[in-house]
Amino acid sequence: MAAKDGSKESQALPPGSGAADTPRKKSRAKRIVIFLAILLITLSAAGGAAYWWLFLRTTDGVTPESPAATASAQDAATPAGQSAPAGAAPGKASPVPAAGQGSPRIEAQPEMPRSAGIVLPLQPIRVNLTDPSGRRYLTVGMEIEVNSDVSKELKAQGARINDTIIMLLAGKTFGDISTPEGKVLLKHEIAARLNQILGAQRVIRVYFTNFVVE
Repeated sequence: MAAKDGSKESQALPPGSGAADTPRKKSRAKRIVIFLAILLITLSAAGGAAYWWLFLRTTDGVTPESPAATASAQDAATPAGQSAPAGAAPGKASPVPAAGQGSPRIEAQPEMPRSAGIVLPLQPIRVNLTDPSGRRYLTVGMEIEVNSDVSKELKAQGARINDTIIMLLAGKTFGDISTPEGKVLLKHEIAARLNQILGAQRVIRVYFTNFVVE
């Protein structure tokens, strides 16, 4: 009788009590742990994003939208050794002049004015060149460009001009005048000698109308 009574008592236990309820508790505990882990990961990601937004995206504590950052960008765009234009507002770029409206270019001015540009002829000259054989001759025809009418001075100083040019040419060798560079140098030398005679920077250029070496 006692065994039967025990069997009835075990059958009369309510569901979920005893050993049958243990797996359910473990399953519920696992769900809670998983939920907490997911919540922790989410909070960590949100915190990292907030930290990047507040601190890491700034450079030296200056955000890209702040006036200080704009001023820093303007300073970086200004070449070293140059200051920003006077009157320019901080954080604003200086206006760039349009094409054709920039600062005027500073170009070297010619040493001698060329207002008139008068071309006058000189008498042709034939001289012996300074060569070991002594058999080379140079025949030169010239015209000069002057900045004022000096035809009277050329006539008055004709003998002196011819003598100066003859002495200059007679001291040249064939090698001195055979190259284009040598001829250009000879033109400059003749212009300098003529300006010394005229007493002013009148001669601008010398043109060879004839240049024959025999």
